Amino acid sequence: MTAEMSLDAAQALIGTETGLSQWHTISQEQVNQFADTTGDHQFIHLDEERAKVETPFGGTIAHGYLTLSLLSMLGAEAGTVRLAGTKITINYGLDKVRFLNPVRIGSRIRARFIMHSITEKNPGQYLIKHQVTVEIENQEKPALIAESLSLAVTG
Repeated sequence: MTAEMSLDAAQALIGTETGLSQWHTISQEQVNQFADTTGDHQFIHLDEERAKVETPFGGTIAHGYLTLSLLSMLGAEAGTVRLAGTKITINYGLDKVRFLNPVRIGSRIRARFIMHSITEKNPGQYLIKHQVTVEIENQEKPALIAESLSLAVTG
């Protein structure tokens, strides 16, 4: 659920968790579709038997960029801070993306969002930065960490 709040109230959340998505299973079908869309047909993503034999992963893994691309869905699901009077919020980019742990096919992931900062870029435009961790169920090490940027246009 997205909570609408004043700039002061949103800034008071800096350093705190503002959203947690549900768990989502990564399927081979998703990975195959992503491979077809991006043209990345590396065997580690598509060939289970070869990946078992030739990699340390024990089978096929999701593309790192597939996991990263799910941040939009996971963020919408987790709910985020919405500044009062926001007309539109758009993706602005990412900072410091790191892929820390491969996501095996059949694994479940979720995303945890922590408010990092809110900066006025231009009058009525606020850059909102979240520290995002994509967790893999039953694993200590996350799949990825990133700073996700969005631009809230108000007024």
